[in-house]
Amino acid sequence: MSATRVDAKSTVAHTSPYRRLFALPGTKAFCVSGAVARLPISMMSLGIVLALNHLYNNWTVAGTMSAVYVLAMSCVTPFYARAFDRFGQAKVGRIALAVQIIAMLGFAFAALIRVPIAVLFVLAIVMGLTQFSFGALVRTRWAYALRQVEDGEQLLNTAYAMEAAIDEIVFILGPILAAWLATSVHPVSQLFVPTLACGIGGTVFFSLKSTQPQPIVEAIELPAAAEDAGREQGGMKRGVAASPATQQANGQADKLTMRQLKTSNAKPKSVLLYAGVLPLLAVFIVFNMSFTSFDVSITASMKAMGLEPFLGLQLAMFAVGSCIGALIFGSRQLKGSHWAHMVMFLMLLTVGYIFFRLTMDHLIVLGLVEILTGLTVSPLFATGNLIVKDLVPSESLTEGLSWVTTAGTVGTSIGSSVAGVALDAAGAHIGMMLPFLFTLAAVPIALGGWWLAKRRSSVDISPDRKSAGDNLNAD
Repeated sequence: MSATRVDAKSTVAHTSPYRRLFALPGTKAFCVSGAVARLPISMMSLGIVLALNHLYNNWTVAGTMSAVYVLAMSCVTPFYARAFDRFGQAKVGRIALAVQIIAMLGFAFAALIRVPIAVLFVLAIVMGLTQFSFGALVRTRWAYALRQVEDGEQLLNTAYAMEAAIDEIVFILGPILAAWLATSVHPVSQLFVPTLACGIGGTVFFSLKSTQPQPIVEAIELPAAAEDAGREQGGMKRGVAASPATQQANGQADKLTMRQLKTSNAKPKSVLLYAGVLPLLAVFIVFNMSFTSFDVSITASMKAMGLEPFLGLQLAMFAVGSCIGALIFGSRQLKGSHWAHMVMFLMLLTVGYIFFRLTMDHLIVLGLVEILTGLTVSPLFATGNLIVKDLVPSESLTEGLSWVTTAGTVGTSIGSSVAGVALDAAGAHIGMMLPFLFTLAAVPIALGGWWLAKRRSSVDISPDRKSAGDNLNAD
C-alpha cells in the first residue's frame, strides 16, 4: 500500500505542471475564452491611432484620443473588479459585457461614418469607461480552482506565469493583426474584430459558472441562512419539518470555508489599505514606464536608420523572450520571498536595459539582447500577481489584481510621454537611457515593500509567540 502511494506521488511530481493545471475541470474553458476576450487590450489603442490617422490624417488627434481612451479605462478598472468580487463574475459580467460591446460598436460605427472629432472623443471616453480586466478575472479563477489542490501554491505560480505568457502572445499578435486589417481590409475593420472577440470570449467566459469564485454577498448571506436552518432543525425535533429552502441552505452551509464564516455584513475595505499594496503599485507604475520609453526610443532610432518596416520584428524579440521566460518560470518553484524574487528580476531587467543602450545601433545584437532580457519580464509580472495574492484576502483578489493592471497602464502612459519629451530634446540615444533609469528607480521601492511585508509577518506571528510563552509560564 505504501509503495503504491509513493509511486502515485512520484508520478504527480514528474507530471508537467501545465498538464496538471488543465486536468482540473473547467480550467481549459475559462483560460481559452479569457484569452480570446483579452484581444482588445492589444488592438483597440493601436486601432484608434490607425483609424483616426487614416480618416482624419492627423497623428496628434489620433494619439491623444488613444491616450484618453487608455486613461478612462485605467480609472474604472479597479471599481469594476470590486463589483465582481462583491456580487459575482457572472452577475456583474453579463451586464458589463453588454454595455462594453455596445460602446465599442458605437465608437467603431461613428469612426466609420466620420462623425465630428469632438463627438468621437466623447465616444472614446465612454468606451474606455466600459472596459474591465479579463486578465484579473481569469487569474482569480485560477486561485479559486487551486484553493484545495495539493501543492496549489506551486501550481498557482505556474498558472500566473502561463497567463503572463498569454498576455505577451496577445500583445504580439494584436498589433500585427490590427495593422494588417487597417491596411489590407478596411481602415476601421481593426475596431470591429476585437469587439467581436470580446463579445464571443466574454459570453463563453461568464457562462462558465462552475469555476466562478463565490462572491462576497453570498458568503455573507449563507451563514445567516445556515443559522436559520439550525433554528428549523431545532423545530424538527419538536415535529416541525424543514422547508426545501432550508434544506438547500444546509447543503450550501456545508460548503462554507472558515474565511466565509467570519465575513461580516460590513463592506470589505479597499485593497489599497492593506500593507504593502501601495509600494507594489508604485513599483508597477515605475518599471512599466520602461517598456513604452523603449518602444518610443527604438522607433525613433530605426526611423532615423530608414528601417522602420522592421520595427514590429524588432519589438517582437522582447515579447518572445518574455514568453520563453514565462514558460520556464511556470515550470520551476523558486525558494524564498516573492518580494526577493521581484527585486532580483528588477535588477536583471536593469542590466538588460543597459545593454539595450550599448547595442542599439547594432539591431541584430540588440535583438539577441532583447530575447535574453525578456526572460525576466513575464516572471516579474507573475511575481507581482503572487504578491497581491499574499497581501489581500481572497474575496478581494480581483480588485487587487486589477489595481496592478491599472498601475501598469498608468506607467506605460507616463513612460511614452516622458520619452517623447526626451526624444524631442536630446534624441534617441538619450531616450534609450530612460528604460534602465526607470527600472533602477523601482528597486528601492520594491525593497521598501519587502521590508513592510517582513514587518507585517512579524506582527502577525507575535501574538502566537506571546500565547506560547504564556502557556509555558502557566506550566
